[in-house]
Amino acid sequence: MPVPIPRQRVIPAVENGHDGGAAPRTDPPAGSPTEVTRGTAPGGTDATDTVTGPVDGPAGHQGATDGTDAGAASGPAAPTAAEAAEALARVAAGSAGSGPATSTALTLLVIEDDPAGSFAIPSLLDSAELTVRVRTARNLTEAERLLTDDVHCILLDLALPAPGARGGEPEGAGDELAVLRHVLRLAPRHAVLALTGAENSARGPEAVRVGAQDFLYRDELDGRLLSRAVRYAVERKRADQAQRQLTESRLRAQENARLERGLLPTPLLEGAPLRFAARYRPGRSRALLGGDFYDTVRTADGTVHAMIGDVCGHGPDEAALGVELRIAWRALTFAGLCGDELLSTLQRVLENERPDDEIFATLCTVDISPDGRSAGLCLAGHPSPLIARQGHLAELLPYDDNGPALGLLPRARWPRRQVELGRSWSLMLYTDGLIEGRVGAGNQRLGQDGMVSLVRDLLAEGLRGDALLDAAMTEVRALNGGELTDDVAVLLLDRMVPTTR
Repeated sequence: MPVPIPRQRVIPAVENGHDGGAAPRTDPPAGSPTEVTRGTAPGGTDATDTVTGPVDGPAGHQGATDGTDAGAASGPAAPTAAEAAEALARVAAGSAGSGPATSTALTLLVIEDDPAGSFAIPSLLDSAELTVRVRTARNLTEAERLLTDDVHCILLDLALPAPGARGGEPEGAGDELAVLRHVLRLAPRHAVLALTGAENSARGPEAVRVGAQDFLYRDELDGRLLSRAVRYAVERKRADQAQRQLTESRLRAQENARLERGLLPTPLLEGAPLRFAARYRPGRSRALLGGDFYDTVRTADGTVHAMIGDVCGHGPDEAALGVELRIAWRALTFAGLCGDELLSTLQRVLENERPDDEIFATLCTVDISPDGRSAGLCLAGHPSPLIARQGHLAELLPYDDNGPALGLLPRARWPRRQVELGRSWSLMLYTDGLIEGRVGAGNQRLGQDGMVSLVRDLLAEGLRGDALLDAAMTEVRALNGGELTDDVAVLLLDRMVPTTR
């Protein structure tokens, strides 16, 4: 029984792929001449477009590029320069499902001023089941008109004169590769093969250094070598472009990382008898900044102001809005605003800056008195902070007067509740990403109660400050069975006053 042949997937060319509108290729019978099509190039210039397929007859029985019938000639006709440059490169890139085999057409643009065909190449040896369209241009002006998106590779004769410049001076006078530099500027996304003579052996490697994908010596050229060179040049150009895009992406990522690091807050606590620690992990992959935000500052009167918030969503727009709210909070705090007045102003900022009317943000602010024994607490739809007083179990601060999230109600109010902290304490502010992780394989969430129990255990082990936050984050991820999907921000303030006898 016949063996099914996998369908060949067409690999696009360096510029936008091969001519998608080309008619499917039909192999001619054995001994039939190569199909030759003459048309008018863009701009009105006559150009030869040779389509080469498999030939079963002896080498040299290719049709002439001038459109004459090869059968009318007596004996094998000598190939012209255009025929000599025909490259049959098979581009097979894996299967895309079962079905009949298909072939990929390559288009080769030959730029050389050798109309008499002074260099001849035998029939290409690996031309079976392939189609190559060869276009020939005798100068750079004609080449520019023939250079379309479906051209895969350019074979450039380095012996061509340099293009003329204004005032009649040749462009790049004294530069042997001026013609190559011109073509590279003209076709930055096309593969280029440089053709030179053996007497100019140093020019070939120099052409590759300038930007050509490979070089060939005219006197040593044969069909198999040219076929491989065209295929290699196309694939190397594609690889070079992919590498360049990857490098550009890495540079952009590094710039974004530096920008995001610069947008993370630096606490301003000079002179405050408090220890500060924070952990931040965005939910977005490969991001440094998410929709969660926090900040801590000390004002001139000695009050320490701490804030943590969460913009709904995980994208870059939410991250940018979080940064804007944090910066606005710091500016308003230094301006002397607090409580309802501050949150009302922040809501106006959010309403004007958010990309969508459905975007909202939760917020928690704590204003710690200069003596460190009490604080004013405002909650805007945000989880209540956790406090661990010396000699007492960790617990949540009261959250009965919790106001709505910013951006939900136009004329909302946020009451400010006064809470007692004590002599020595640890105050932890966090976003919901810390408590919404799962516990085990089921649907159970950690929740605030689970988080309080977890922190109590860690405090019992004697952990404080950075060690406490690291252990808490590690334990939450372990309970979740892996990384958390939401942004997580945790802020910890410690006031430890030594006991005096």
